[in-house]
Amino acid sequence: MDAPPRPARRGLALGVGGTVVLLAALDAYVVTTVLTTVVKDLGVPINRLERITPIITGFLLGYVAAMPLLGRLSDRFGRRPVIEACLLLFAAGSVVTALADGVPALTAGRAVQGMSGGALLPVTMALAGDLWDERRRPVVLGAVGSAQELGSALGPLYGAGIAAALGWRWIFWINVPVAVLAMVAVWFAVPGGRPAGERPRIDVAGGLLLALGLGLLVVAVYNPDPGTSALPSWGLPALAAGAAVLAAFVAWEIRSRTRLLDLTGTRRGPLLATLGVALLSGVALIATLVDVQLVAQTLLDEDAVGGALLLAWFLVALLVAAVLGGLLATRTGERVPLVIGMLVAAGGYALIATWPADLAGASYGPLPRMDADLVVTGLGLGLVIAPVSAAVLRTVPAAQFGIASAAVVVARMMGMLLGVSALSAWGFHRFHALTADLRPPLPFLMSKSAFDREFAAYTAAVQDALRTEYQELFWITAGLCLLGAAVALATPGRPSDP
Repeated sequence: MDAPPRPARRGLALGVGGTVVLLAALDAYVVTTVLTTVVKDLGVPINRLERITPIITGFLLGYVAAMPLLGRLSDRFGRRPVIEACLLLFAAGSVVTALADGVPALTAGRAVQGMSGGALLPVTMALAGDLWDERRRPVVLGAVGSAQELGSALGPLYGAGIAAALGWRWIFWINVPVAVLAMVAVWFAVPGGRPAGERPRIDVAGGLLLALGLGLLVVAVYNPDPGTSALPSWGLPALAAGAAVLAAFVAWEIRSRTRLLDLTGTRRGPLLATLGVALLSGVALIATLVDVQLVAQTLLDEDAVGGALLLAWFLVALLVAAVLGGLLATRTGERVPLVIGMLVAAGGYALIATWPADLAGASYGPLPRMDADLVVTGLGLGLVIAPVSAAVLRTVPAAQFGIASAAVVVARMMGMLLGVSALSAWGFHRFHALTADLRPPLPFLMSKSAFDREFAAYTAAVQDALRTEYQELFWITAGLCLLGAAVALATPGRPSDP
C-alpha cells in the first residue's frame, strides 16, 4: 500500500468513507415511509400489499449477501477501486429503480442498490483499520458505525420528505449526482493501492452459500396468494433447502482455510450471543419501520409525511438512547444495557400491541399515547445500538475489529431480512383470513342510504381486521425482544468478567 497518509488526509478519507456509508444506509430504509405511494403509482391494489414485499427483501438480501464478500474483495484489490465500483453500481441501480414501471423492475433496481451499498460499510471499516493503529481503531470504527445508525434513523424521514416535495422517484434520481460526487471525493481522499502483505484469498464459495441459503428462506416465505395459507406451496421444501444450504455454509466456514468471518481466537459464546441480540433487534427495527407506517396510513388515514412524523418519535428516541447506551456501557459493561434495552423494547411493543380502536384520541394525560409508546420503544432499541458493537469488539482479536464490526450490521440486516419476510407472510395471511367472509356492498342493489350504512359497516370490519393483524405482529415482536433479553445474558459483562 502507499505510504501512510498524514493525519489530515486520514481524517478526510474517514469523512468521505463515512459519507458513502451514510448514503447507503439512508437508502436501506428510504422506502418504508412511501410504500403506499409506490403501490398506488405502480397500480398494485392496496389489498395486495404482499406483492411489494420483494421491494424491501430484494434490497436487504443484496445488502447482506454482498457485505462480507466484497469486504474481503477490497483486501485483495484495494479499498479505493472497490468503493468506486460500488458507487458506480449504486448509481446504476438507482436509475433502474427510478425508471421502474412495475414491481419486478423496482425489485431488480433495489437489489443492485443493496449489493453495492452493502459493501461500503465493511470496506470503509477496513480502510479505518488500514489508517489507524489498534489503540485508536475502536473509536474510529465507532464513528463509521454511527454513520450507519444515523442513516437508519434518517432514511424514513428523508424518503418521506423527498417524496412529498418531488415524488418518490426523485429519491433515487438524487442518488445519481450524489454518487458521482462521492466517486470524485473518494478518488482524491482515499489512498490508492492495496493493503500491505500477501494478497488474501476470497471465500467465493462461502459467500455464494450464504446468499443462496438466505435467498431460499426469503423465497420460502414469500406468498403471492396468502388467502389460503401463510406459506406458499413451495414454502416447506424451500425452507428445508435454505436450512440445508446454511448448514453447509457453517460446515464450510469451519473447515475452509479462507473464511468470510474467521473466529480463530474469539470468545465464541459471547460473540454469537451478541450477534443474536443484533439479529433480534433487526427484526424489531424493521417491524417498527414498516408496520407503524402502515398503521398510520391504513388506520389513521395519514399520508407518507404524516406517517413519517409519527415514526419520528421512535427514531429520535432511538438516536438519543444510542448515546445513553454507550455511556451506560462504559460504566456497567455491555450486558446491562443490552438486557435493559431489550426488556424496555418488549414493554414498548406490548403497549403498541394494545393500542385501542380510538387510537387518535388515546392519551396518557396530556401526552398522546401513540407518541409516548413509540418513544418507549425507541429508547429500548436505542440502548442496544452502541453496546452490541462494543461487545463484539471485546470478543475478537484487534486484527478482526473491522470484519467483526461489519458482522454486527450483517446480523442486524439478516434479522431485518428474515423478519420482514416472515412477519409479512404471517400478517398478510391473517388479514386475508380475517376478511375472508367480508363482501363489499354493491350500490346498484340497494338505496343510497342503505349502501352508505352497509359500506360503513364493511369499512369498520376491514379496519378491525387490520387492527387485529397489527396487534398480533407487535405481540410477536414483543416476544422476540424478550428472547433477545434472555440471549443478552450471555454477552460480555464488565471488562473484568470472564
